[in-house]
Amino acid sequence: MNVGVVGLGSMGYGIAASLLRAGHSVFGADINPEAIKRLRSEGASEGDASSAASELEALMVVVLNAAQAEEVLFGDRGLVARLSPASVVVLCVTVAPDYARNVARRCGDRGVHFLDAPISGGSVKAAQGKLSVMASGTPEAFAAARPALDAMAENVFEVGDKAGAGSAMKAVNQLLAGTHIAVMAEAITFGMTQGIDPATFLKVIPNCAGTSWMLENRAPHIAAGDYTPHSAVDIWLKDLGIVLDVARLSKFSAPVTAAALQQFVAASGMGLGREDDAAVAKVYARNAGLTLPEKGA
Repeated sequence: MNVGVVGLGSMGYGIAASLLRAGHSVFGADINPEAIKRLRSEGASEGDASSAASELEALMVVVLNAAQAEEVLFGDRGLVARLSPASVVVLCVTVAPDYARNVARRCGDRGVHFLDAPISGGSVKAAQGKLSVMASGTPEAFAAARPALDAMAENVFEVGDKAGAGSAMKAVNQLLAGTHIAVMAEAITFGMTQGIDPATFLKVIPNCAGTSWMLENRAPHIAAGDYTPHSAVDIWLKDLGIVLDVARLSKFSAPVTAAALQQFVAASGMGLGREDDAAVAKVYARNAGLTLPEKGA
């Protein structure tokens, strides 16, 4: 297939690389020219997703938020107006379900299929082509996107035949993931107040009932003092904000999520917004007067 990938960050680049390995022709696009140059060195087409829009059979949108997705799809140089009928837009961004439904309607008006397909698994699984996709859309949209999905994902969960269901499932996942990171940070720093250093924490807790995937993935960052961003603190201001917006519209109280969000807000306010999301531990450390491990120490 001819596949456009807009957004070549840690997730989008992995998706693009996985598509290349599967033999697809990939047209990348990103505001960072170095990302495009690197992708072309690995075999991507010389054209970009914009110049090749009319030739694309699938357009993967892997940008940061709904505002960026809106600009890519429907802005002054929006791609939907230039896509051929029967092509498919695959929106991998974490957005509110209502926004996904809105995009589906506008794509449909142009005869373009739409798949509401948020992703999970992080940069490592993106690079391996082993993401999990929580997707919803028409059978025709799934059929059009299937070759690309098979290249980028280990699990494709078909959670509904209408847009919005995929984003709703992603909101559920992000509620858990965000609160798990925050409570991991709380637990590892609480342990430090009791004389349990992060290295010992990591030897014990992953083998006990209190563990989680996020704990096992993020706690090593704290123990190593390495906050190179794989997923940044500021991502959670957006994602947990979406969760709480959806909850409010449903008149659902989500107090644990709200508490977790405040810790990420505090971390961002400390200037840590672009650090790895495990840096939320620095909020707890500051408040408790603790010194976290330093990289290379």
